[in-house]
Amino acid sequence: MLNWLLIFTPIAIALEHLTPERHLLIFLACSLAILPLSAWMGRATEQLAERLGEGVGGLLNATFGNAAELIIAFAALRAGLHDVVKASIVGSIVGNMLLVLGAAMLAGGLRYPEQHYSHAGARSQATMLTLAAIALSLPAAYQIAPGTGAVGGIGPLSVAISVLLLLVYLLFLLFTLVTHPALFAGSYAPEEGVPHAAPVSMGRSVLVLVGTTAAIAWVSEILVGAIEPTAHAFGLSNAFIGVFVVAVLGNAAEHATAITVALKNRMDLSLSIAIGSSVQVALFVAPVLVLLSLVVGPRPMDLAFQGGLVLTVFLAVLITGQVAGDGRSDWLKGVQLLTVYVVLGLTFFFLPAGP
Repeated sequence: MLNWLLIFTPIAIALEHLTPERHLLIFLACSLAILPLSAWMGRATEQLAERLGEGVGGLLNATFGNAAELIIAFAALRAGLHDVVKASIVGSIVGNMLLVLGAAMLAGGLRYPEQHYSHAGARSQATMLTLAAIALSLPAAYQIAPGTGAVGGIGPLSVAISVLLLLVYLLFLLFTLVTHPALFAGSYAPEEGVPHAAPVSMGRSVLVLVGTTAAIAWVSEILVGAIEPTAHAFGLSNAFIGVFVVAVLGNAAEHATAITVALKNRMDLSLSIAIGSSVQVALFVAPVLVLLSLVVGPRPMDLAFQGGLVLTVFLAVLITGQVAGDGRSDWLKGVQLLTVYVVLGLTFFFLPAGP
């Protein structure tokens, strides 16, 4: 139904090259182009999940969805825009926990009175988020601690923590895919009597997933370049742009897919996409960017996030752990998560834009 919107992909690319100063038009074209691409990515993820399980399907969607985030952040890293990179990292973590999961629970809850998923798998992922929040907050605390010589030590500390987070993430993948896959497999079964389309080959699904990821990454990079000048023209702060505007648009694929599968009562897959994406950004994307900054960009990036960003992550992890830990969801839980997200958004919106 949305396939006709694919025409906006070449339109966005043409506008970027022919009229790069028309930021609002570029932003609108990119936003419309992302919608059908996200729908294609969602269908490919569902098809893979039917063959490989909900946990693996969610991991694949999170990985390919975060590819765009990593590409965009790498471009900002090369330009030395560390504040933008850090804000987009926090925005992606918080957005997936509160906005994506909240919207999925609300949408699914409006169709089904109550939905269920593996509480053990959800708690495992929530614990990983708590671990990530602790690891991301300590460099900031170290930097402001008196008498630590933080100027010289924050770099080595950030590198050491990044290596440790990558190791933990690899162990989490081992736990998820090898030693305890049953915790994340889900219990979804197609409804009887409902016609289903013929299964699509795994090779074709992978090709569609790779192709849509590449297209979304291209369009997202154009969109990010257009949104900042547009947002600044309306007097929005850099923190609001990075945490909410850029992160929301950069993760459109996860948003669409998580809501779509929740409407089909596949909450294990929806949870794996939403929370799994946050885990991957915190434990993989952020550390990789820190290590890449050692060889690209004007200077290395550290993990010392601003105090407000650290608090935002902690609050999001706190409410997500409480809401998702019991293995059931309804529309009210979705409203609760979305309310916290809106409150955080309003707080950042009213921050002064600065010079």
